[in-house]
Amino acid sequence: MQVIIIGAGRGARLMPTTADTPKCFAEVQGRRILDWTLAALAAHDLTQIGFIGGYQVDKVRAGYPQLTLRHNREWEQNNILASLFCAEDLMTDGFLCAYSDILFTPRVVERLLASTADISLVVDTDWSERYRERTEHPPDDAEKVTVANGLVTRIHRAIPPAEAHGEYIGVARFSAAGAARLREHYHRCRESHAGRPFREAKTFEKAYLIHLLQEMVEAGVPMAHVDTPGEYIEIDTQQDFEYARQNWKWPPGGSAPIAPGGRA
Repeated sequence: MQVIIIGAGRGARLMPTTADTPKCFAEVQGRRILDWTLAALAAHDLTQIGFIGGYQVDKVRAGYPQLTLRHNREWEQNNILASLFCAEDLMTDGFLCAYSDILFTPRVVERLLASTADISLVVDTDWSERYRERTEHPPDDAEKVTVANGLVTRIHRAIPPAEAHGEYIGVARFSAAGAARLREHYHRCRESHAGRPFREAKTFEKAYLIHLLQEMVEAGVPMAHVDTPGEYIEIDTQQDFEYARQNWKWPPGGSAPIAPGGRA
């Protein structure tokens, strides 16, 4: 299956770590974030990897020649949604996508691949435990979801924490049919909102992926949730970076990956 990693942004909140390198080059336990991602994917023979770069893209090109690179040349003027569609040519037969600033174990990938839904979103059900220590990235920033009968009913930062089933971790899978639905809604919304506000974004170009996903949910497109009890860390701030360096426990070359908090 095709994988698309979204990694064009600079990661300003991770300065000075990202002063002259891409965010996914930040090292945790002696490996770059991107290396951890590639290892989790390779554990399931997912080696057809597309990478959307922007900031310091030449360093990704030089360091990872095996990746199919797509260059978001306007990364300073757009956001995650527009960035993802720089790799639209890789979506046709279905794909798995992931943010580039997250750590997740191979078991997260295993659960996602087991889903038979056309669109599946990975949701961390232990998210609130992690947010107890995230003072620089509060729960209001979390891409929270509500669910019912196995399907996502809402994906929005404004969901009250007490009502959230979990946090979307930025990893999803689209079958060929699911990818076609995603593309259809993207082009419909871009045509009607280009240069104009789109949901909570100031312009369509500045929209996040979750804005389009919520648009699709409201249009009746079913999306399954694939739950993971942790086994994931987002690295958005220096505080997150320090937490990951102290708590990420999946050993390279080990047996079963160990999740943060010691869960085997």
